[in-house]
Amino acid sequence: MIDYAVTDPATGLVVKRYETATDAQVATAVASAGEAYRQWRLVPIAERAAMLRKVADRYASDRERLAEIIIREMGKTTAEALGEVDLCVSIYAFYADNAEAFAADKPIDVASGSAYVRSEPIGALLGIMPWNYPYYQVARFAAPNLALGNTMLLKHAPSCPESAEAIAEIFADAGLPEGVYVNVFATNEQVETIIGSPVIQGVSLTGSERAGRAVGAIAGREMKKLVLELGGSDPFIVLDDADLDAAIAGAVAGRMGNAGQACNASKRIIVLDAIYDRFVEGFVAQVQALKVGEPREGGVAFGPLSSEAAAAQVVGQVEDAVANGATLLTGGGRIDRPGAYVQPTVIADIRPGTRAYSEEIFGPVAAVYRVADQDAAIRLANDSPYGLGSVIFTTDDVRAQAVAEQLEVGMVAINAPSQTQADLPFGGVKSSGMGRELGEYGMAEFVNRKLIRRA
Repeated sequence: MIDYAVTDPATGLVVKRYETATDAQVATAVASAGEAYRQWRLVPIAERAAMLRKVADRYASDRERLAEIIIREMGKTTAEALGEVDLCVSIYAFYADNAEAFAADKPIDVASGSAYVRSEPIGALLGIMPWNYPYYQVARFAAPNLALGNTMLLKHAPSCPESAEAIAEIFADAGLPEGVYVNVFATNEQVETIIGSPVIQGVSLTGSERAGRAVGAIAGREMKKLVLELGGSDPFIVLDDADLDAAIAGAVAGRMGNAGQACNASKRIIVLDAIYDRFVEGFVAQVQALKVGEPREGGVAFGPLSSEAAAAQVVGQVEDAVANGATLLTGGGRIDRPGAYVQPTVIADIRPGTRAYSEEIFGPVAAVYRVADQDAAIRLANDSPYGLGSVIFTTDDVRAQAVAEQLEVGMVAINAPSQTQADLPFGGVKSSGMGRELGEYGMAEFVNRKLIRRA
């Protein structure tokens, strides 16, 4: 049985527990989403967009309260929590402004008569969301699909029930009819039942590779459309002509933001030999200077990890790396205080075949690699089961383009850490998943592209 509860990772204390849905409640939720779809799809897209505008306005007007919820749930700093709420405002506003244009009929040139493709919704969807960005992960799935005319059930992470309820309340306050967006505190077994229901036409999961494979197997068996946004071990490549100060600052921000708990964080720092020693010296010094503490405290770079289990996992991966020949440059352990705090950490000399080489480390741990040249950097960057994002630092635009074209990833950022924007597509390849979210592509997944042809 999944235990839905808010456990403050800064103290380890359980703030509130929530009841898991019964099978009857799950069945009612599924039926409600199916029934609502029949009417929601007929609502003019301009009216649906207007409701999303109200959602954006509600996030903006209630940002402090909403931020406090996710500080309690997973230990974000106040600045990062407020930033996440503001990002949601931009996402809902973006689709409110652009949904009608994105879904407009697309004419096709034909030899005789006329033809066009109409973008239509496909039905009720299931969203399975993680804990690391409790509002943002939902927004990038919900905004485009609700605008298009799909309805949805949302199963949030067991550690995020308070934010899950807050999201559902916002949609209701914005005027969405009952059943259009339904929050459900389901178990894993109930999720399998939901996916198998003929009412559900698609599934979107953001989470671990393990969860993606499990849900993907069920969705494939049930012939359901699937979008997966999974893990990453993103390379951060520093070429020998890079602005070293900018690259160091970018690497610290790209790796340590949200306590390193981001799928598109820069987890592998790959530096050319000619500048490696200078880069590492400056990088380690800046990592050591990071202030870790209570998330509401001013000037804190990051707070605790999301849970005791998460902290133990990260420290265990670091200890395994060192036991297998890696060099610990700084950090590596827990911080001596109550809560799930982990030291900002840098490790080097990671050997192929070890856990740290191939696994995603979901915490404030940077793995630094020395390579001989640009080609070696590209080979190492691609030597991963993941292919989500990447970063390249160089002052040569031609080199940047050449490297970007050879990376086996879904996203490349040049001379800046990976960033998320409402208008930019997000997604990866290989074990990082399939499909895209955000931007115009966010409305291109759970859609029926219906051909209409006139003789």
